Amino acid sequence: MIRPARLVTAVLTASAALLLTACGSGGGGGSSSDDIKGADTGSGEASADASPTASARGIERPEITLPPTFSMNFESWTNGDPKLQAILDDGRETLRASHAAVIAADPDADYVAFYNEGPALESARTWINGFVKTDDSLIGEVDVFDSQVRINSQGLGVLFYCVNEGKASTKNRKTDKVVGTPADVSPYLQYRTTLQKTSQGLWKTRSVETERGACGK
Repeated sequence: MIRPARLVTAVLTASAALLLTACGSGGGGGSSSDDIKGADTGSGEASADASPTASARGIERPEITLPPTFSMNFESWTNGDPKLQAILDDGRETLRASHAAVIAADPDADYVAFYNEGPALESARTWINGFVKTDDSLIGEVDVFDSQVRINSQGLGVLFYCVNEGKASTKNRKTDKVVGTPADVSPYLQYRTTLQKTSQGLWKTRSVETERGACGK
């Protein structure tokens, strides 16, 4: 997935200033749990394609469906604090939404706007459109791990996590050509996001930054 991954890095970096302000740490690019106080990776593992029920936390949510040809494995995506777990849950759906929209070739899917706002929504749609323009979809699987979460002094959720794209590829809808990440390029991306809680209790992603090679496993 290296071509779209370069696209997402270029697009999402525009939101970096928002993220750094929210973190209040001058960057917060590290991947250790010490970088975000209150991080607790736990020991549970969410199922690959699980999505909250329509009434999770009393919020009516659009359905997000991933096909059998693509899965997302969220490892140790748990926290003992219910408030932080809510951020993890909604952050997970944000990521699932963007990938589902790529596969559906639909940057205007209702679930993309449901979980993103402002610069994050613009970035997500630009990233999805990059696949639509080249007529590419996604196959394989990605592992999402090393979650770090806290609520900062401004009341924003701060969520960092790592994504391993090494077992995922793009597949062209017309030619069936499959392209994976080259051997000389790191398949690992670190996502650095901030989320704003709505009056309904939903944590919507408002800014995103990614860095390739910032974390590994």
